[in-house]
Amino acid sequence: MLQIIPIAALDTNYFWLIRPNAQQPLVYLVDVGDAKAVLKVLQQEQLTLGAILITHHHHDHTDGIAELLAHHPVPVYGPDSSAIPLIEHRLIAGDQLQLDGVSFQVLGVPGHTMDHIAYLLDPIADKSTASTKLEDQPQRLFCGDALFAGGCGRRFEGSAELMWDSLTRLSALPDTTLIYCAHEYTLANLHFALEVEPDNQALQARLSNVKQLRQEKKMTIPSTIGIENRTNPFLRCHLTQLKDYAQHHAQKELKTPADVFGELRRIKDTWQ
Repeated sequence: MLQIIPIAALDTNYFWLIRPNAQQPLVYLVDVGDAKAVLKVLQQEQLTLGAILITHHHHDHTDGIAELLAHHPVPVYGPDSSAIPLIEHRLIAGDQLQLDGVSFQVLGVPGHTMDHIAYLLDPIADKSTASTKLEDQPQRLFCGDALFAGGCGRRFEGSAELMWDSLTRLSALPDTTLIYCAHEYTLANLHFALEVEPDNQALQARLSNVKQLRQEKKMTIPSTIGIENRTNPFLRCHLTQLKDYAQHHAQKELKTPADVFGELRRIKDTWQ
């Protein structure tokens, strides 16, 4: 059975180990901003690293590549970006990445950075569990900083239109898709979301649950696309209440959902 192993590191980061078969030591790593944290888990769990997958060029996703390769000389996959020279296999939107035991669709999700990609892990037939049907297994999205639980990454490089398009394509994935984002920002994100949509009952319930999880020092990730579509304001910019909130702050008419998204992201950038 497939396992996803989180590695909490730095202040808020998660790096993800993908273990195609729980009975085998082979794993693949998504992002590595801190090699020591990864090396510790690999040694403790007696795991064998097979490849590194990078989502974008920011240092908290890439700084550990060189040190990790010194211990585990494995292939490095990632965006076609000159900012990440250690990538051997450069990927673009639409590529299909086949590794031993797993298959990924490569999605282009520019906006946070222009080189940002995400990896959509397709359901895998589990030979060890004959009763598990392939169609019953959810897809798993490793989306770096493009989409967060309850939020999204800051728009550093792309236009509002470009990032809104990226998020819209992610929101169209099946509701059951599991979201493995790269930061534990959920509680703060949901506090902001509730300011934007104070009458959203699904959001109120989610915030209560997340508060309890964090009090118990538990992770709030993975989320699902379905949950995000109901509670994440950055996926809901086409709705009237979101438009009204953004227009009130902008003090002008916002004609498109992308305009609403851009204003909402601007507000969140300085919100406390």
